[in-house]
Amino acid sequence: MASWTCKWGSLLLACATFVLPACDPAGGDGPRETGPEPSDYAALVELFDQWRAFQAPPVENWIPDYRPETMARQHRELRVFQDRLASMDPSDWTVEQQVDYHLVRAEMNGLDFDHRVMRPWSRMPGFYKVILPSETDVPAREGQVMHGSIELWTYETPLDPEREGVLRERIKAIPAILEQARSNLVEDARDLWYLGIRVKESESRALAAFAERVEGHHPELAREVRRARIAVDDFKEWLEEGLPSRTGPSGIGIENYDWHLKHVQLVPYTWEEQLALVRRELERAWAYLSLAENRNRDRPPLTKVATESEYRTLYRAAVREFVAFLEEEQIMSLSGFEEEALLAREGSFRPPGAVREFFTEVNYRHLRPMRAHGTHWFDLARMESEPHPSPIRRRPLLYNIWASRAEGLATGFEEMMMEAGFLDHPQVRELVWVLLAQRAARALGELKMHANEMSLEEAAEFTVSWTPYDWLTLEGETVWREGQLYLEQPSYGTSYVVGKIHLDRLLTDRRNQLGAEFTLRGFMDELHSAGMIPLSLIRWEMTGLDDEIGRMVK
Repeated sequence: MASWTCKWGSLLLACATFVLPACDPAGGDGPRETGPEPSDYAALVELFDQWRAFQAPPVENWIPDYRPETMARQHRELRVFQDRLASMDPSDWTVEQQVDYHLVRAEMNGLDFDHRVMRPWSRMPGFYKVILPSETDVPAREGQVMHGSIELWTYETPLDPEREGVLRERIKAIPAILEQARSNLVEDARDLWYLGIRVKESESRALAAFAERVEGHHPELAREVRRARIAVDDFKEWLEEGLPSRTGPSGIGIENYDWHLKHVQLVPYTWEEQLALVRRELERAWAYLSLAENRNRDRPPLTKVATESEYRTLYRAAVREFVAFLEEEQIMSLSGFEEEALLAREGSFRPPGAVREFFTEVNYRHLRPMRAHGTHWFDLARMESEPHPSPIRRRPLLYNIWASRAEGLATGFEEMMMEAGFLDHPQVRELVWVLLAQRAARALGELKMHANEMSLEEAAEFTVSWTPYDWLTLEGETVWREGQLYLEQPSYGTSYVVGKIHLDRLLTDRRNQLGAEFTLRGFMDELHSAGMIPLSLIRWEMTGLDDEIGRMVK
């Protein structure tokens, strides 16, 4: 246990720019003295690397340590890193370097916010996700996820002996992880507790399927997976037994929400401003849907894809048409990976009669709208094949700080491509407004949940009632899965719609600056070159306008 106790002290001692006393093996905290930091960009990069190593919890035998005393010590030690960063003066650096400074500051604020407000290790049973069965389409896993969760989708059988052995040890640690979680989860947040039960139900199904898949090649691994599933089921039962005694709110309150927007996400809107923006988008979506419906009143409705072969043919055609459209209409410069990135995400087909979630209902009526949203996969391919020159932007930012850029562009691109002509089919326009209505409705639900003006159930019912055509249901997983993400990660639900609006502002600013020299391709290329960072910082870097970031550093 001494290795856990001394982890952060050892890391801080390695820093040559200040001096700390040796770590007390008994866990004591002596005074820490900090000297001045060299005010140069190289020092920031060095601090960033040390910060990233510090941010993760101690781990032993694949078990992350989120015990109260360990988290309290991490919060105390965090101040050393924040003081070192504050001692730097980036005012003479380039704008790009100053942007990196604010990214590091936002990440440190994110950990501070977790300790002061979110406390996922003690409030959120869903934080202890031991496995992640499917791939995400954004730079890093959305929401609150404990360190070391197993990305199960990355394991294709048969596994080589070394990889199989490591996975077996990680699976073997699951019962101990969940045993520690029982001790850590001491706070009263009813909706978060209920969502944890749903997480464990899903994990149990995924582990059962994985055990069956690996049985033939790796019987010992399959046995460990089944033991882990028993631990997951026991933990779910423990949560179910504790649910009746949980009555407390799960939202963080408007004041905390605003602090998070300003200091972590670097989003230049308050809770109240976002409420007005999102409500306007919900009204606009329904109004424009009504106009599109009137235009299409004599046309037959779009029919859903009926067979797997039809789905695959239409999917591949939509991908090729989208990539060709981007090139022919000079929307953005292409790198050559775009078509492959989308074709690789074809997915499986759900036959008629199977439960279809909201996005499947949209996708199976026409394959083009969600291909526009698929710019997510372009972003991931670009990050891998064209790493950003900044070492701070090369890795995904922590705390989903990239959300306004990632989700704002993907959502905004649906409407942008409709107006550019790719989705300008009378009935496909209806789908674009349906998508916007659903995203605006769930964003309002998020805002109301964090203000503790709606429960999870009320937010789910609200989102379902304001999503057209009954394509979103309380019986499906989508509304609950999204509700969990938005409760666990404030402002993620609003990032789709507010990010889209913010992108419109940035495009308008840049067009007004460049006048006749403005091109859409040039704008998109500049946007991509900035990397996966908040739109407020991209706007500063692209336009020189620092009014937004200026308000957020005060």
